[in-house]
Amino acid sequence: MFRALAPAAMLLCAAIAPHATAQNYPTKPVRIIAPFAPGGGTDFIARVAAAKLTETLGQTVIVDNRPGAGGTLGADLGAKAPSDGYTLTLVAGSYSVNPSLFKINFDPVNDITPIIQLSQGPFLVVVHPALPVKNIKDLIALGKQKPGGLIFASSGAGSIIHLATELFNDMAGIKMIHVPYKGTGPALTDTIAGQTQLLFSSIAVAVPQVKSGRLRAIAVTTMKRVDAFPDVPTINESGLKGYETVLWHGLIGPKNLPRPIVDRLNSDLNKILQNKDMQDKLAGDGVTAAGGTPEQFGTTIKRDIDTWRKVVQKAGVKAD
Repeated sequence: MFRALAPAAMLLCAAIAPHATAQNYPTKPVRIIAPFAPGGGTDFIARVAAAKLTETLGQTVIVDNRPGAGGTLGADLGAKAPSDGYTLTLVAGSYSVNPSLFKINFDPVNDITPIIQLSQGPFLVVVHPALPVKNIKDLIALGKQKPGGLIFASSGAGSIIHLATELFNDMAGIKMIHVPYKGTGPALTDTIAGQTQLLFSSIAVAVPQVKSGRLRAIAVTTMKRVDAFPDVPTINESGLKGYETVLWHGLIGPKNLPRPIVDRLNSDLNKILQNKDMQDKLAGDGVTAAGGTPEQFGTTIKRDIDTWRKVVQKAGVKAD
C-alpha cells in the first residue's frame, strides 16, 4: 500500500514545492546578471534596480557583470540558470536584435520568463550644424536628392543604433552610408567633428552637445516627445508615419520561473518605478520608468525580435 502511494506522494510534493519556495522567497541573496561591462546603461539600470530590490526583498541583490558577444553570453547564462528566482537577467533592447545577428544557444522567447520592463526612452536624431536640414522632412528630401550622399554613424555594425537608422532609411525610401564605430562615444565625437553627418544618439550623451550648439537635434524616435527636448518633434509627427524605436531595459528570469515569484518581483518593481527618487535616477540616464505586467513585456520582446529580424534581412546587416 505504501509503495503504491509513494509515486502519488512524490508528485504532490513536486507540485507543492515551487509554491512553498515562492511563498518564502527570497531566503538568500539574489543575483542579477548584467550582460555588459560595468559603466554602461545596462549596468546602471541593473545597479539601481538591485539597490532598490535589496530594500524591498530583505535580501542582498547583487549585480554580476558578464559581458561578451553583444550581451548574448550573459543572457545565455541567465536563461540556463535554475528557475528558483535567485538568478535574474537585466536585458536591453539589443536582446531583441541578437537572435538575428548571432548564433544563440537558447530560445529568446520560450526559454525565459519576462518579469517587467523597467525603462523606456528614445534615440535623439542629431546632425552636424553644417548639414542644411532643420527637421526630418528636410533630411528625407536631402537624402532623396543625393542618394548615398549622407553619412551616418553608429555604435557598431548590427548595433541597435545601426538598425534604428536602417529602419528609418527603409521607411523614408533613402539610402545613407553607414560608418560603424566601437561605441557611441567615438560615433558622437566624429559627428561633432563633421566626419559623419548624422547619429541616432541616446539622450543622455547628446544633451550637452546639443545645448552647446555642437550638434542640432531634429527629432526623437518615440511616439511621444521627451521632457528634455519638448520642442523637438517625433519622427512620426514629422511625416514618417508609424516610425518608432524605443530603447528599453527589462528584467527576465529562466523558463518556468514560478508565478508567485514573478508576481512578487513585478509588484515590488512597479512600486519602485513609481518612486520619485527612482524616476529621477532614470531621468539622469535619459530614460523614463516603464513598468507594466510580465505579459506586456513579453509582447514587447516578441514584437521587437520580429521587427529587427526584418530590418537585418532587408538591409543585409552583419554584426561586427
